[in-house]
Amino acid sequence: MTDFQGLKAIVTGGASGIGEATARLLAARGADVAVLDLAPDTVAPPLRPYRADVSDDASVRAATARAVDELGGLDVLVNNAGIGAAGTVEDNDDDQWHRLWDVNVVGMVRTTRAALPHLRNSPHAAIVNTCSIAATAGLPQRALYSATKGAVLSLTLAMAADHVREGIRVNCVNPGTADTPWVGRLLDAAEDPGEERAALNARQPMGRLVTADEVAAAIAYLASPAAASVTGTALAVDGGMQGLRLRPATT
Repeated sequence: MTDFQGLKAIVTGGASGIGEATARLLAARGADVAVLDLAPDTVAPPLRPYRADVSDDASVRAATARAVDELGGLDVLVNNAGIGAAGTVEDNDDDQWHRLWDVNVVGMVRTTRAALPHLRNSPHAAIVNTCSIAATAGLPQRALYSATKGAVLSLTLAMAADHVREGIRVNCVNPGTADTPWVGRLLDAAEDPGEERAALNARQPMGRLVTADEVAAAIAYLASPAAASVTGTALAVDGGMQGLRLRPATT
């Protein structure tokens, strides 16, 4: 499939997990892809690596300008960079709240601000934000993370309304619990990693974690010409977690 042939894309947080899977899929489908990441050293061709910290506006603007110059334009922005936190509202201090908000929400604002002048020149302009099922479902021990992802969902809708008449589509993807390095670190820190993984598998109706490649496929659809009439939409890739209410399994 070469539906992204000739298109130029930036993926933030593209050196690992969902971001890496997305960057590689877009490249495989014909896009010229720049990866903006704090640690881009592992990014391999054909992807183009650029160091950027989404919590620093100057860093984002400089990396975006370099990437767009070397790509020769910009058609797709995937706002994927983000960090997580576990705990109830009692467990994370003010510094942690400010840090997650700065990266997960304002980080998307910074990259979008830097990209918009270039996206306005594209006949196929699309922004896809990585949100989360945590924006629409109450998950235990995820108060801070959920708050930031709820903001990302609202931000996506507002951006879609602001830029639809400029020909810029804005959507988000809401993954369930995905088998990524971040989730792996959470599991490693659990008292019983095997039991915790089983619990995470069980809470998704399909009975397993979502894969990074599955989320990447959804992002690619929302960014692709095939989704030319799709904007202001949140696409759940969550094994049925958002919408299904199954009876307990019987033996």
